[in-house]
Amino acid sequence: MARQKKKKLENPFVYQGYEGPDYFFDRAVETENMLSALKNGRNITLVSPRKIGKTGLIQHIFYHINNQSKEAICIYVDIFATKNLTEFVETLAKAVVEDALQREKSFTAKVMDFFKGLRPTFSPDPMTGLPTVTLNVVSVQTEMTLKSLFSHLENMDKRVIIAIDEFQQVAYYPEAGAEAMLRSHIQFMHHVNFIFSGSKMHMMEEMFLSPNRPFYQSTQLMTLLPLHEEIYYEHARRFFEAKKGGMFHQEVFQHLYHSFDGYTWFIQAVLNRLYEQEVKVDDDSQVADAILFHVNSLAPHYQTVFNFLTDNQCSLLKAIARAGYVKQPQSGDFIKNYGLPSSSSVKSALQTLLEKELVYQTEKGYVVYDRFFGIWLKRL
Repeated sequence: MARQKKKKLENPFVYQGYEGPDYFFDRAVETENMLSALKNGRNITLVSPRKIGKTGLIQHIFYHINNQSKEAICIYVDIFATKNLTEFVETLAKAVVEDALQREKSFTAKVMDFFKGLRPTFSPDPMTGLPTVTLNVVSVQTEMTLKSLFSHLENMDKRVIIAIDEFQQVAYYPEAGAEAMLRSHIQFMHHVNFIFSGSKMHMMEEMFLSPNRPFYQSTQLMTLLPLHEEIYYEHARRFFEAKKGGMFHQEVFQHLYHSFDGYTWFIQAVLNRLYEQEVKVDDDSQVADAILFHVNSLAPHYQTVFNFLTDNQCSLLKAIARAGYVKQPQSGDFIKNYGLPSSSSVKSALQTLLEKELVYQTEKGYVVYDRFFGIWLKRL
């Protein structure tokens, strides 16, 4: 990934993408541990629910690696949308080519010479204008193409770090032995390091900690927790004071932080709106207004999602949203309190909501995954 000079931002509370270390909060320990692991040749498994900041941390790691070495190649791949091994290979190859297109011509020519057999098709990204590529891998040649791709990366005269996000998708591929095949190639790579990140914690832990799985104990496992509340508050306070000459009451920040259980994306979104609208933040009502701004802006999307659910699924989703956390959704008390149908109907609806990732299971119980969606549901 080529380094880009970052501009000073009008609003320092970034909740889309990565804008450099000046706008990245906390994670000093995680950053040090990850950089040390990669430097010493250890692959990493990074696990946490969505919206806590895995992708931002990965980009922060890439920033530091690129600062340490101009020759380093850092490639980020999100495979959440892939449905099979062929799509995985196409997605990874596309990322490698697009990274090469941002580098010097000699390097690009070398990479393109390798990929010419896949007949890449180029077009400009409609949003950024940067060149994008489409590659078509013949399914019967998928494993051979992947083997060649890994060999190509291994033999580069540069340091290569590949982050594969939502790696648990591999476990759902229809090809028998997809995990074993990937592991068989990766274990022999000495000049390429991997970050395997995922949001389905149970599945990721199963893949990397179960003795009967190919990736068993092959990486350094890291679980990403919410940002430290005190450190987070100091960053927020500092931005309001230094950049706006304003202030941010700690009690109000605590209310915001705990409203979203420390989940970074939601807090950043609210802070971004508060910074836009306020100079002095000293009342919870200001936080409520900022939250409603985001909830209302997403309301059409939430209505569409809601319309595609069955009546039982809608009822259960609303009940979980109103309860906050639910330890036992099939319990008689919960069903009675929220007027739900039978336990078997709740079980079936819950399974669908989990599969659609509308509901997530935590140590505290089941909760609506998208916290803004949960607020929207409460207000129905």
